[in-house]
Amino acid sequence: MKIGFNEANDRFCKDHTVMKDLELCEKYGFEGIDIQSMCLDRDLESGKITLEELADWFKNHNVKMLSYNALEHFNMKQTQEEKDEVMAKFDEILRRCLILGCDTIVVVPSENIGVEATISEIREEAVAVLRQMLAKCEPHGIRLSLEFCGAPGMSINRFEDAYAIVQEINSPLVGITLDQYHFHGMASSWESLEKADGKKIFIWHLNGTEDVPCGAAYNTDEKRLWPGDPKDCLDHKRFADTLKKIGYAGDYCIIEIFRPEYYELSQEENVKKSAEVTKAHVEKYWG
Repeated sequence: MKIGFNEANDRFCKDHTVMKDLELCEKYGFEGIDIQSMCLDRDLESGKITLEELADWFKNHNVKMLSYNALEHFNMKQTQEEKDEVMAKFDEILRRCLILGCDTIVVVPSENIGVEATISEIREEAVAVLRQMLAKCEPHGIRLSLEFCGAPGMSINRFEDAYAIVQEINSPLVGITLDQYHFHGMASSWESLEKADGKKIFIWHLNGTEDVPCGAAYNTDEKRLWPGDPKDCLDHKRFADTLKKIGYAGDYCIIEIFRPEYYELSQEENVKKSAEVTKAHVEKYWG
């Protein structure tokens, strides 16, 4: 099992840059990185880096760009203008991925959609939108990874609902981002995960979380923890054992944590600590 870093971990550390993340990931043994769109946009706009410079770095180093993370709020748009805006954002991300040599785009559902849609209605609409995006991805072999988000206001907030969408599309280029915090956050079904095809899980995000009620308004990303923290309540063994059993084929264990106190570390301290806990997790549960 290889280890990967998501820039959510350190994106608000003082003087953060994408290029520094790449250098630190290489220094501390990460083999892949999820580039956060917020971080990349910030550096591109400030002139700290160009897409071409970033692409050259990846060509000449062993750290792989695992995903473009992410196209947010892709579904349940109510006007044609809103729908066109989503597709324009997608087109730009696809353009960037072709420059960067990135083969996976994470797509995140919309939150607080403003209409009282049923799960089946949300599923039908998501399938339609993802199929439009898939048609643009197929000529390039680029994958779409749907990340359900475990919060009450999210339109796709449980594993089983996201997996049903992926199953209906039935393409080797469309799969799931499984984030442990999100799985726990709205009490996704272990039975559904245990019956899933592991090859449809493209990305696995490792984290811990405080033991707060599922679905509580204060159960936010800020409750995430380093896995194995004394306050961490997640059943890491069960996650690992289940992923092994169903044949998770993603190759990477990627740490993703959005905890404000961790942003108080320097960027290097954050990446170093992230590497230490991810390596320890893989050693303990994957051997």
